[in-house]
Amino acid sequence: LFAGVAALDSSVSGKIGLRAVVYYFCTTVIAVILGIVLVVTIKPGVPQTANEIDRVGSTPEVSTVDAMLDLIRNMFPENLVQACFQQYKTKREKVEATTGVDKNSSTFTEEPVTTATTAEASENKTQEYKIVGMYSDGINVLGLIVFCLVFGMVIGKMGEKGQVLVDFFNALNEATMRIVQIIMWYMPIGIVFLIAGKIIEVEDWEIFRKLGLYMATVLSGLAIHSTIILPLIYLIIVRKNPFRFAMGMAQALLTALMISSSSATLPVTFRCAEEKNFIDKRITRFVLPVGATINMDGTALYEAVAAVFIAQLNDLELDIGQIVTISVTATAASIGAAGVPQAGLVTMVIVLSAVGLPAEDVTLIIAVDWLLDRFRTMVNVLGDAFGTGIVEKLSKKELEQMDVTSEVNIVNPFALETTILDNDETETKKSYINGGFAVDKSDTISFTQTSQF
Repeated sequence: LFAGVAALDSSVSGKIGLRAVVYYFCTTVIAVILGIVLVVTIKPGVPQTANEIDRVGSTPEVSTVDAMLDLIRNMFPENLVQACFQQYKTKREKVEATTGVDKNSSTFTEEPVTTATTAEASENKTQEYKIVGMYSDGINVLGLIVFCLVFGMVIGKMGEKGQVLVDFFNALNEATMRIVQIIMWYMPIGIVFLIAGKIIEVEDWEIFRKLGLYMATVLSGLAIHSTIILPLIYLIIVRKNPFRFAMGMAQALLTALMISSSSATLPVTFRCAEEKNFIDKRITRFVLPVGATINMDGTALYEAVAAVFIAQLNDLELDIGQIVTISVTATAASIGAAGVPQAGLVTMVIVLSAVGLPAEDVTLIIAVDWLLDRFRTMVNVLGDAFGTGIVEKLSKKELEQMDVTSEVNIVNPFALETTILDNDETETKKSYINGGFAVDKSDTISFTQTSQF
């Protein structure tokens, strides 16, 4: 991300960023609408009730206000090293009730308390909480992205002075990619054991039958979004075969399917987009890291389906206003979800709370979430990949203009490019001639006498 932003002009990076954000927002809204249409049509929760499904795990304690404020706090980390492995999280702790004693009073009068009074007092008693800030394990992806964006733009404006840093990060990125290529050779072995471990952890296979219709609804929505909607958008804008583009991303999609993390898949996504689909590195390095954080089409679709499914299990009829609330909340929550495994469960609580559904019912779908998480992550990565192709097409003029500008001599921007034939090395060299001197790219300076001032 740093190298990609530094290679872009500030005005160009702003346009590219705006196009990427518009694409992300549109595809996420489409995914949410598709999910709601499917779950309302199929009605996977109507044939059964919540009591018929076994609950697994515990409900994540999440406050919508705290989650949104934590999102803003994490955008500006106070320690970059800490942001690489921890993120800020607000937690509410219960405050134990204390009874006050009057020290000046020497006598104590015991007043009788009736049962009714006790019962009434217990009903009116409210639990008090105190807000405690803490750091939890997990990469603060959003904070790192904001820092890299700002740092990259500043270094890009420094010109030659900042080129040393740009070259360093380019070399570091190249070394990382080569390590990833080595890992890809033995990754299938690790994937086999990873999936085997998840299968062994499943204690009740009957849950798949009970939630079969719900799983079919989610998977159908993901399939329609990834094989019809996203390719259609790509075809309309880019005018190229979207399925050939998707085949070029096959390795990244397989990696996302197995490790269920769009952020961890980024190195493979870079490699597939740049080497298989030939997307400009200035686009991939800028668009993909941002997309892995805020573009969660699969997660948004899943949250919309799950919220309506839980409402159907509780025999609750959702009106138009509640469905719109689910749509808006699912879109916003998916943007705030970090690109880590099972982040959708945490944001799912926010969606349920927004429409008054019991947050503890999220435990009804935890048993199958490990499987659905892999497929929705694959859709997230595919959406990011298609976004690079679309943004590159829309930014073609700006990229070509930058290519032309980079060919101009920095010292002498009005130089005319000519060709000099070196008889000794029989090589054709380019030189920039401006009146009285010529500078060729072999760093040889020759002066020609023309006029005197």
